[in-house]
Amino acid sequence: MPIGYLITIAIIGVCTFTALIRATHFGIPAFYLTVVINEIPHLVALALILSTALALSEGDLNGPIGITLLVIAGLEFLGLLELIRRATSARSAVESVAVAHGARISSDAARIWLRPLVFPLPLRPVSVKRIGPLFYGDHRRQRLDVYRHRNSELRGPVLVYFHGGSYSSGTNRNEGRVLLHHLAAQGWACISATYRLRPEAGFSDHLDDAQTVLQWAHDNADIHGGDVTKIVMAGSSAGAHMTALTALAPWDAAEARPPIAAAVCLYSWIGRYFGRGEDESPPSAPLALDPSSAPPMFIAHGDHDSWVPVEEARDLYRHVRAGSPNETWYVELPGAQHSFDALFSWRNAAVVAGITAFLRPIGEASHSPPDPHTVDHD
Repeated sequence: MPIGYLITIAIIGVCTFTALIRATHFGIPAFYLTVVINEIPHLVALALILSTALALSEGDLNGPIGITLLVIAGLEFLGLLELIRRATSARSAVESVAVAHGARISSDAARIWLRPLVFPLPLRPVSVKRIGPLFYGDHRRQRLDVYRHRNSELRGPVLVYFHGGSYSSGTNRNEGRVLLHHLAAQGWACISATYRLRPEAGFSDHLDDAQTVLQWAHDNADIHGGDVTKIVMAGSSAGAHMTALTALAPWDAAEARPPIAAAVCLYSWIGRYFGRGEDESPPSAPLALDPSSAPPMFIAHGDHDSWVPVEEARDLYRHVRAGSPNETWYVELPGAQHSFDALFSWRNAAVVAGITAFLRPIGEASHSPPDPHTVDHD
């Protein structure tokens, strides 16, 4: 009995099968079983091929048991091919949304196809430097990193990003790095922040931290070098929940936070905050807010998300589109799980290309020369 090979195909089999189905009834366990294999199925397929070749060369797959294991491995390989198809179809999903809004996404084949194929780790490019951690408050969680191009003469808009983690965990150096690195390499100033977590902190504390970070971004252009007249807020999961609440909340000049030019919500949770009921005040659910003052929004979600069902993203999109005067992009990713932005995968590369296309008008406005009739010459 080839125990090592049996363990290998058992692990791959369980993870592949769970990724293929929509495991809504096993939300959190399904997430942990599929979050990696869903983004790098080609590498898992390679591992399956190599382990099978090794077992064959050592004569471990002779006899009825060996043949049975080979059949199982073959079925797993077919399942992994389907996961590859779903992952690579993300570009078509993003491209169709971009075209519908009169935009186009990058045709950089090396970035979209080759890099995820051979090296899916989200390492920071040499053209981008990270400054941090910097503290925007006294608490140990009130810290941020700044990503900017090493050429200090480049000056683009500012992206402020908040991580996920159900408001109880998470770090600003996990999800979102591919997006942060890509925009920083284009001249954007990117800020990735942590915030206070429950149970030590509550709903108002999270939002206070988010607004403090936005204000820090506005007040510290000397550090990040960005155009503070164009601040984009983005987030994943709980960070996207904060982003949606901030984007939909009415804004006026008397508020502490600066206005945001656009919002990016990745696999956003849109429910009420933990322990709060229908009589809550202020509202903690984005759907309870009036979208009439919302900035342009980009929403992306996976249709196999077992942590936050895709129906929540659809509801958010319909709510914003029905009342917002600005563009709202919604990308539904075939087969995608929660946290699809943790690796430099085909799916994540396609989403980043879509976000870049969505934000292009803001970047172009930031780089355009000032109107001489509006410049203060005093």
